[in-house]
Amino acid sequence: MHRRLSLAAGAALTAALVSSPGLLSCAGPRSQPSTHSPSPPAALPSPSALPAAALPADGARRRARELGIVIGRLPTGRLNAITDVPGVRVGHVTHRRGAGRLDPGNGPVRTGVTVILPTSDDFWHHKLPAASFILNGNGEMTGLHYVNEFGVLESPIVFTNTLAVGRAFDGAVQYMLRRYPAIGVDEPTVAPIVGECDDSALNDIRGLHVSAEDVLTAAERAAGGPVQEGAVGGGTGMICYDFKCGIGTASRVVPEAAGGFIVGAIVQANFGARGELRIDGVPVGQEIGDLLPVPDYHGEGSLLAVVATDAPLSARQLGRVARRISLAVGRTGTISRDGSGDLFLAFATGNRIAAEPRQLTRTIREVDDGRLNPLFQAAEEAVEEAILNALTMATTTFGQDDHVAHAIPLDRLREVMRRYGRLSEPEREGR
Repeated sequence: MHRRLSLAAGAALTAALVSSPGLLSCAGPRSQPSTHSPSPPAALPSPSALPAAALPADGARRRARELGIVIGRLPTGRLNAITDVPGVRVGHVTHRRGAGRLDPGNGPVRTGVTVILPTSDDFWHHKLPAASFILNGNGEMTGLHYVNEFGVLESPIVFTNTLAVGRAFDGAVQYMLRRYPAIGVDEPTVAPIVGECDDSALNDIRGLHVSAEDVLTAAERAAGGPVQEGAVGGGTGMICYDFKCGIGTASRVVPEAAGGFIVGAIVQANFGARGELRIDGVPVGQEIGDLLPVPDYHGEGSLLAVVATDAPLSARQLGRVARRISLAVGRTGTISRDGSGDLFLAFATGNRIAAEPRQLTRTIREVDDGRLNPLFQAAEEAVEEAILNALTMATTTFGQDDHVAHAIPLDRLREVMRRYGRLSEPEREGR
């Protein structure tokens, strides 16, 4: 969820930022909306200034690592995605139709759903340890009370827009009822996990264009392998650091001496002011101060982040992992604003918890707490890179009333990173 600033509050914030350039550099003139694709700024660096092998000359978007932006020190998984964790699957349904003037209820539509299935087997009768952390609570992720009370995950995880939570919840319930017919008859009821961010800057959010059937479809499409990123699924209408954003994912592999475990992350990013944006320590938001969204307003934003691992962790330990997602988010620059909903979930597949145990007690394996540091590092690096992938993979999007969110210009981003000495030669996914 995000809360738009009132005109008075927005004016006061802008005045403060202009008078204190050290705070942010997000204030300034914004271009007028257009029905055509935006022209590149005149200040674009010469292509000859950049390594030819990394230039997206075909107009295609690139993941951060393909651009030569390498976050952290740990190696990625084979796909550099949450689906590197065995059994985790992701599916999207994207709604993108209509253009021009907003007609509430009819469009334009820029929204969708993303479904994360935590395992490929039975996660209802054999639950997964899980925990959550709320950095700032101006948002919603259903089911977290249950997760934190009992320390388990037993349902799909759904990302969508703020006003679609109810319908997405219905869809997740229908998915569980179809897969597990005894729910509500001989077995307990279920409270699925549904998280939201506000996409009303681009989307006809009052039109309630997400349906329960969309969740079922996304769950049916959910698969391992590469994950589509950017302006897709629940991320279709997202804006992050005043650039177009959306869904992003990444993964890390901890050293063999630390267990060789895989840690993956997926985010739906919709937060941050332009002047805050830092990439690998570089003040990119201050270096690329144009291409701001139209119209001239600033939303507080939100972030949904999920971390998965195949390590044998307990719910208590996953709570420690979930809290450290905040460090990764902070490294991208945000202050986690008053109106932001920054909601995080972590789960592990290395333990399973029987729904109907035969014995009075149960045994849970745990990585020794003193050896968790590599897993903390992996989670933080994966989340940070997932946010960057959500930015670099998103495409410029025109929405209702010709509102526009510009994609971050990849050539200019590379030039900024090069000038600060933070650009590596592009790498193939995985190391």
